[in-house]
Amino acid sequence: MLDFTYQNPVKIIFGKEKIQDVAGEIPPDATVLLLYGQGSIKKNGVHALTIEALAGRRVIEFGGIEPNPSYETAMAAVNVVREKGIGFLLSVGGGSVLDATKFIAAAARFEDGDPWQIMSGAPIHDAVPLGAILTLPATGSEMNTNAVISRKSSADKLYFSSPLVYPRFSILDPTTTYSLPPRQTANGVVDAFVHVMEQYLTWPSDAPLQDRMAEGILQTLIEEGPKALTDPHDYNVRANIMWCATLALNDLIGQGVPEDWSTHMIGHQITAMHGLDHAQTLAIVLPVIMDVKRDKKREKILQYAERVWKIDSAALGEEKTIDSAMAKTREFFETLGVRTRLGDYGINAASIPAIIEKLQEHGMTALGEHADIGPDTIREILERCL
Repeated sequence: MLDFTYQNPVKIIFGKEKIQDVAGEIPPDATVLLLYGQGSIKKNGVHALTIEALAGRRVIEFGGIEPNPSYETAMAAVNVVREKGIGFLLSVGGGSVLDATKFIAAAARFEDGDPWQIMSGAPIHDAVPLGAILTLPATGSEMNTNAVISRKSSADKLYFSSPLVYPRFSILDPTTTYSLPPRQTANGVVDAFVHVMEQYLTWPSDAPLQDRMAEGILQTLIEEGPKALTDPHDYNVRANIMWCATLALNDLIGQGVPEDWSTHMIGHQITAMHGLDHAQTLAIVLPVIMDVKRDKKREKILQYAERVWKIDSAALGEEKTIDSAMAKTREFFETLGVRTRLGDYGINAASIPAIIEKLQEHGMTALGEHADIGPDTIREILERCL
């Protein structure tokens, strides 16, 4: 096992009717900026519950954050924070709203020029405190330091990470996910699944506990994901998926093990240039990376095949076992309704050079756990994603 230091200060408040607890988590004298997306929280009652819980507080609202949160919209919120003396940010929605909130928290107190520099690694020295009411389990942003932001003007999608943007608390009420459209439910399951795979499917590092925790999350998502589409109001199913998504990326299973993240880096650029849902790009890229890097990932793919999919490698042989594991992974995504080929979304080979060029522009020329996925390998991956 690799050395590591781990600390996670996020307070998780999990269960039914927990939104009413939000007021006790925010300083009573703070002016609160309530941030949300395209308005679904007003349709499902979460907005009303939040406002009721914050009765007597000074609350200013900012809506319209996109599913792929944009720098342009986030900066409009930054102006509100600065002009209104906002003392606390409350994200109400899915991971996209929370990612935008994290950027807003950092950008509002960034004094070294254009806040977009944060996305290129500029140091963050301060941030507005923030909390979350989560309504869409997927990104794990409710319990980590990460945020992904797109810039429409340049077709970029980048991420940053800072301990200063850990949420002070995150409220997870599975009942808020009952009204999610099937597409968002499926995307959340795929997103969480691939988060686990990025930390698990590398090389053996003698970390059996982390491996079994990862495999447990994967197996639970495989079992519960389809159930959520069949019976959206099953509380236990929704609760299990919600907790899986949090544990998939609260950095716990990634401690002491190598990590990949090439699927995400390539997927981000596809989203930035072609507008696909984040999970759609992950479902496209992951199975191909498993194949292209099958030799480097061989031991872990075989372990994944045997433990997660119960494939008998002794009976099939290694190559057929790897093929079967990749096929079952792709089939799982497709069963959820998430298509797994670029061609399914109208993207053809003519788009590949521009994607590679953007990745090179951002220095993403040595991806993967071995830092051996460069432009030529990315080209091969994208061509095989068609």
